[in-house]
Amino acid sequence: MHDLNDWDSRSHVQTLVLMSATSLGIYFCYLIAVPFLSPLTWAMALATLFVPFQRWMEARLTNSSVASLIAVLIIGLIVVIPVTFVGQRLFLEAAQGAQLIEVKVDSGEWQRALEAEPRLASIVAKISQLVDLPGTLKSVAAWLSITAGSILKGSVFKVLDVCLTFYFLFFFLRDRRIVLNALRYLSPLSKESMNRLFVNVSDTIYATIYGTLAVSCVQGFLGGLMFWWLGLPAPLLWGVIMSMLAVVPVLGAFVVWLPAALYLAFEGHWEKALILTLWGMLIVGTIDNLLRPILVGGRLKQHTVLAFISVVGGLFVFGTTGLVLGPIALTITIVLLEAWPERQAQHEVKNENLTSIERLSISKVGPHIR
Repeated sequence: MHDLNDWDSRSHVQTLVLMSATSLGIYFCYLIAVPFLSPLTWAMALATLFVPFQRWMEARLTNSSVASLIAVLIIGLIVVIPVTFVGQRLFLEAAQGAQLIEVKVDSGEWQRALEAEPRLASIVAKISQLVDLPGTLKSVAAWLSITAGSILKGSVFKVLDVCLTFYFLFFFLRDRRIVLNALRYLSPLSKESMNRLFVNVSDTIYATIYGTLAVSCVQGFLGGLMFWWLGLPAPLLWGVIMSMLAVVPVLGAFVVWLPAALYLAFEGHWEKALILTLWGMLIVGTIDNLLRPILVGGRLKQHTVLAFISVVGGLFVFGTTGLVLGPIALTITIVLLEAWPERQAQHEVKNENLTSIERLSISKVGPHIR
């Protein structure tokens, strides 16, 4: 009995040491993976979106590595070429927009435009008592200059991130079955819970990419298109900014097009101001309600408040990567919470079965004991 107790104590200590070492190893692996968090996240998202295309390629090519390489090259052409073009135009328009604002402020052109409209001048005079309009405009110009500089400085790191993203994407596509089977093997969850987890994460990525990014890009494109048609400066830059703001549910594209409409009104272009206002309210503002049900459907099963917190909180914690990581973290947490009652129910059923077996054994042995 003494040896048995020593063995149990030694086994508990060994288990505790193993758990501590494993936790420490996972923590160090997390620290190692943090610099690659952004490319890993976007590679996972792209792999999830393009798995049907990868399956189609594998059905026609016997070599999965060749199929994955071709898929990565095609995805790269779809993603890299538009992003490169937009990035170059953004740099030029940010610099030109900053220069244009500085010229208008320094020359006093915006003040002369207001003097031609006495009704607007009185409104702006009241606003000027609360806000330093020339200083605000110069701040906007400085922000545009900083944005242009940051785009140029960060281009090298962005290129490296893009290369790593497609490097990881190749292995995510080729070895996706191995990765999923490894997760199933290592997970303490049941097979049904793991399958539900994979489906929910996939649906979350689809809903985030198509329901958030795609819709916001459409809103930014429509807003930028109207800026270009009305002759407003830097239409691509403001279109991208509208797309970024449309991602945040509380804000939206109106943060850009509404001041632009007021600017046109200050300039005396009432027709253009009215067109931009109607376009922003009726087209840009409502396209979300039209496209989101079509693109997302019933994939997004999260409450509106939870979805909002996951997106905005993810952006604060992880940056742009949090747009995907935030909803995924929420989805995984919900599945894990749902697994606890299931696990408890299975444990109770197991105990009831053991109790029944013990009672049956006692009933069989009892008469012989008597």
